[in-house]
Amino acid sequence: MTTPAFSLVLSGGGLKGLAHIGVLRALAERGMVPAAVVGCSMGSLIAAAWAAEVPIAEMEDRALAVRRKDIFRVAHVDMALKRMLAPAVYRREPLDTLIHSLVGTRTFRQLSRRLIVNTADLETGQQVLWGLPGFEDAPVADAVFASCSLPGLLPPRTVLGRTCVDGAVVENLPARAGLAAVRAPVIAVDVSGQGAVRRGVGRTGFASIYSRGLEIVMQSLVSANLRDWHEMPLVLIRPKLERLSMFVFNRTPFLIAEGYRATHEALDALPGDLGTLAPAIYPQRQLRLGISAPDCVACGICVSRAPDVFGWGPDHRAVVTAPVQRWSPLAEETVRACPTGAITAEVIPEQA
Repeated sequence: MTTPAFSLVLSGGGLKGLAHIGVLRALAERGMVPAAVVGCSMGSLIAAAWAAEVPIAEMEDRALAVRRKDIFRVAHVDMALKRMLAPAVYRREPLDTLIHSLVGTRTFRQLSRRLIVNTADLETGQQVLWGLPGFEDAPVADAVFASCSLPGLLPPRTVLGRTCVDGAVVENLPARAGLAAVRAPVIAVDVSGQGAVRRGVGRTGFASIYSRGLEIVMQSLVSANLRDWHEMPLVLIRPKLERLSMFVFNRTPFLIAEGYRATHEALDALPGDLGTLAPAIYPQRQLRLGISAPDCVACGICVSRAPDVFGWGPDHRAVVTAPVQRWSPLAEETVRACPTGAITAEVIPEQA
């Protein structure tokens, strides 16, 4: 059977983005080759390696060999001489070397595979998607570096006259860019981490506080940008990485394995192949919702997020008006949004 055309979207998430290598391996085992790959931040680095036809086995070997010094080296001279005028905490050279070793000096137009790299123009605030028509003459290495340039940590990169930084500041999972590349179903992989509770982050230093704050922003952006999705089927893959830091360097085997596992799990849960699915977010499961009245403080968050599911009871506390729902992973965030954990969700087994 011929696999329908689809685009693959790889999110940012720091070193957790190495899980995308496992995603690519799982898709390859199923004979699923994307018509285009869209990448943001670390996702752009993995996407660029794929577009440059780096074998997956080589990606795995190189990921396993990466150490902190291969990406992050403190810009001591800039920090000492320029102080608050220094462009970033870390030097550009290590990451530049890594990117060039994968993609060389090619432009997007010179790639044999379709690649889109998500960045943000630091001066205008606009999203810039390198590789789309009109943006194909940029060096791939420059666009990827810009997409990995977390403001403050790595310096911005000028790409064809535009000063660009990490596209995660505008859209960490640029699913609609996949539609711009090819009008077809989208497989989107979000490694930013959902629903984790991180105790004691405020006592662990600048890097941990910064990365945790960024994770929260990225998670909120994904929810906001996909809330009204209805254009095409979208398979949302979320590897279980929420308890890992964005800058973890000692869990690479687990990251790759979890990306691989999550991809097979999500695709196995689909009710049909990509070409037969209705426009919606998948996979979906049936849930029975409830509210623990003693825990409800009547804040109204659930009612504002899902007014067709929740309402107000006679005691001015929230009630479930439509308890059985078939929800995607994105809709299930409504359960986690309750600040007191009052909403319950029981999975209803599917009928054979």
